[in-house]
Amino acid sequence: MSLPGFQRTSLQLYRDCLRLIQHVAPGRSAKNTALRQTVRQQFARNRDLTDEEAIQNAQTIAVRALSNYLLTAQASTDKKVGSAMKDYTMRSMKEAKSIKHNVNKKDS
Repeated sequence: MSLPGFQRTSLQLYRDCLRLIQHVAPGRSAKNTALRQTVRQQFARNRDLTDEEAIQNAQTIAVRALSNYLLTAQASTDKKVGSAMKDYTMRSMKEAKSIKHNVNKKDS
């Protein structure tokens, strides 16, 4: 379910990714080159998609990747956000271990 006006075309997402790379790694650094190559490869891999659901899924993954990167960048400069992310990660890891332990118990 998408909101009208918030849908990005694949080309817009591609350009957004390239702009983000320029912001994160300006110039022609090794990091810039590697990120640009990764973005190009991901978009090239999905270039021939024709199924609307598959296209939507690929776009969702791209948006999520951009969002995650921006959140991580923010966490590195904002101590509150960084602390909250660390706490969330620790809780998630404990929960995952608990679930795995319970599944292993059932299998025994």
